Amino acid sequence: MKIVIAGGTGFIGTYLANRYIQDGHDVIVIARSKTKSMFTCVEWTDSQGVHAAINHADLLINMAGKSVDCRYNNANKKAILESRVNTTRQLNEVVAAVQYPPKLWVNSSTATIYRHAEDRPMTESDGDIGSGFSVDVATAWEKTFFSKNTDQTRKVALRTAIVLGHGGGAFKHFKMLTNIGFGGSQGSGKQMVSFVHIEDVYRAIEFLRNHENLSGVFNVSAPNPITNQKFMKTFQTKLKKRLAIPIFTWMLAIGAFFLRTETELLLKSRWVLPERLQKHGFTFAFNDINHVIQNLISTEVE
Repeated sequence: MKIVIAGGTGFIGTYLANRYIQDGHDVIVIARSKTKSMFTCVEWTDSQGVHAAINHADLLINMAGKSVDCRYNNANKKAILESRVNTTRQLNEVVAAVQYPPKLWVNSSTATIYRHAEDRPMTESDGDIGSGFSVDVATAWEKTFFSKNTDQTRKVALRTAIVLGHGGGAFKHFKMLTNIGFGGSQGSGKQMVSFVHIEDVYRAIEFLRNHENLSGVFNVSAPNPITNQKFMKTFQTKLKKRLAIPIFTWMLAIGAFFLRTETELLLKSRWVLPERLQKHGFTFAFNDINHVIQNLISTEVE
């Protein structure tokens, strides 16, 4: 297949690009600038190149967007929003313009779109949309994605939970905290953590590609979310660390300031279930946190 991955130089995009290359497919990445890599790269500003990449593509995946691991000042908020909405709008225009558009377009979204939930899980059918900056970004992102009808291109939005894998993302941060003795719960520890192994993100995309009757919004999250306390306890157990100092909310606020990030990333309760994927027969290769962490530790290259 010819596969185009917008935002293919980020954590998830790079993993997907490498997996598809391993499977023998042709991969073209759309990025802000060309990088030295094993796949062909086209810059967003190269309008002709972007059109040529998407024309005749079998699959378009959009993972573009500035990292949310930053302080939410006005400049960063603007960049977070525009990096998602503007790229999605540009892709909508290109998909509508090319002669042979992709059969499937998978666009990234986020499970953060749901409210802080400690009372019940959120599914696609009965989840409550939350409020605040992160939710506003997610809703604007999805609205832009679904705003243009593309009769020849099926559209799927992935409301992805915390993605755990090598080479970036949250796994290295939780591992680091545990290794230096701060592997206890964060805040109250009662907030729910929804997560997914990065390989299951790839597998979910492949499942959706092969089920041509499926479109719309899908939660991509392992089916067994747990509390933050249990989440961190699993890291402590798997890494065989005896010391696990909890990090209280006031400590997180100070740490987030100096690390130039936001406490929401740790304190928001994300209780998300993959109702639609499971209903249609998808099974997760890594369905619980023990399995995820054990796999990542055992396959890590130091």
